[in-house]
Amino acid sequence: MPFYENVFVARQDLSAQQVEAMGETLAQVITTGGGKVTKKEYWGLRTLAYRIKKNRKGHYMLLNVEAPAPAMAEAERTLRINEDVLRYLTVKVEALEEAPSAMLRSRGRDDEGGRGDRRGGFGGRGGFGGPRGGFGGRDRGAYDSGRRPRDEGPRESAPRESAPKGDGE
Repeated sequence: MPFYENVFVARQDLSAQQVEAMGETLAQVITTGGGKVTKKEYWGLRTLAYRIKKNRKGHYMLLNVEAPAPAMAEAERTLRINEDVLRYLTVKVEALEEAPSAMLRSRGRDDEGGRGDRRGGFGGRGGFGGPRGGFGGRDRGAYDSGRRPRDEGPRESAPRESAPKGDGE
């Protein structure tokens, strides 16, 4: 039997338990079609790249499936009918991964680090800008670049002579 990976995105106003129940019903559809679901992963509520049907977030779920093609066609049909499913994608793969997916591995890495070890901002120095400067969290005064300091007071200049105002004669 062929192997498939199926990911679907459910609406943001559903609870995690409702999304898990949707995964269970999809697994039942696949098993009645002669297949089996080897792995189910709930990836959580994540921000979408763009709005889909007035939703900015969605619950993601991954199913690793070993099933014949008609069973997957029926599963996709049930996903299409369900109003709570924003998007779905089924991909045929050569072999199924037994390890946690990349999404769960990256979530574990983020939980460990807690972002406390990074300095934040853009450019890696704790501020904006690249190697040529920008707002790097340092004073941008004139002394750090070797330039002559600016005068602090108002600039005194000679009064300008204006053109005589007249008829233009």
